[in-house]
Amino acid sequence: MAHKDELGRHGEELAVRHLTAAGLTILDRNWRCRIGELDIVAMDAGETVFVEVKTRSGAGYGHPFDAITPVKLARIRRLASAWCEAREHATRRRRVDAIAVTAPPGRPATIEHLRGVS
Repeated sequence: MAHKDELGRHGEELAVRHLTAAGLTILDRNWRCRIGELDIVAMDAGETVFVEVKTRSGAGYGHPFDAITPVKLARIRRLASAWCEAREHATRRRRVDAIAVTAPPGRPATIEHLRGVS
């Protein structure tokens, strides 16, 4: 389990660097409430972006995006509403993005960023 957690943290750190390089401002990381956790919350030109990050070391368990199911997206939308309510953050424009990080041992990681998946 420790390796999986470490891999996930590494993937989230790479995702934050990617988002920052793309001009987004990071507002929150690993925000938790009773219904779950948001990996990253960012701002992109006045739009609040809720980013789900999935990291894999290879394709043995499928592509990282395969883990983002309709049920998972529905939970992220509920979490986004809870985050906005908790932060009294009244932005009308919101989107959910997904970032897939594939980080094979001893090789450079690849990052794929899908905007507006939900």
